Amino acid sequence: MPRHTAPDHARLDRVVAEARKQRELREAGYRERALKLFPWICRRCGREFTGARLRELTVHHKDHNHDNNPADGSNWEFQCIYCHDNEHSRMLDEAARTRDAGGPAAATHQPFAELKKLLKKE
Repeated sequence: MPRHTAPDHARLDRVVAEARKQRELREAGYRERALKLFPWICRRCGREFTGARLRELTVHHKDHNHDNNPADGSNWEFQCIYCHDNEHSRMLDEAARTRDAGGPAAATHQPFAELKKLLKKE
């Protein structure tokens, strides 16, 4: 006859503590922080993302420095994977053009430049 043993409460406590620690580490990542700070909308095309499609939303570093992650999110914006890929392709194209011309590369697209004016319309 099999003998039943009492649950190992110390082991269960360790497993739960490790799971909580891993969750906190994940939430400390910049994407998780950005998901808490910003609406789930692509800053470029304006599409909203929810549910399973949320994985298509990426954090774009405005200054292109992935090590610059201020807690207030001021260097981040959400872009869908399509706009994000396009943004980086445009930056590479512009860098190649200006390198050939001898000047610096700069992104000039401002997707929400007219937003305030549009919101004032009734």
